[in-house]
Amino acid sequence: MITAERRYPIEEVARRGTEIYERDIRPKVKANDWNRVVAVDIETGGYEIADDTLTASERLLLRLPDAQIWFVRVGSRGVHRIGSWEASAP
Repeated sequence: MITAERRYPIEEVARRGTEIYERDIRPKVKANDWNRVVAVDIETGGYEIADDTLTASERLLLRLPDAQIWFVRVGSRGVHRIGSWEASAP
């Protein structure tokens, strides 16, 4: 698997990734994307949607080998969870 070196502090990755997701990607997600994972490149805005983080990141890195990735789960505040949870609408 290809891995990119981190070029930004995690707070900047989170801020940019969330901004790109909310502005550009969230309006495009479909009902069947609910609970899937979005891998977002915070530099280009490129993204991939898959059932898990590994698949989403591998697909994105195939297209953008130097991607700086932020993950978002459609309909949830967290990508991973422990125990029960309640999701909000996408």
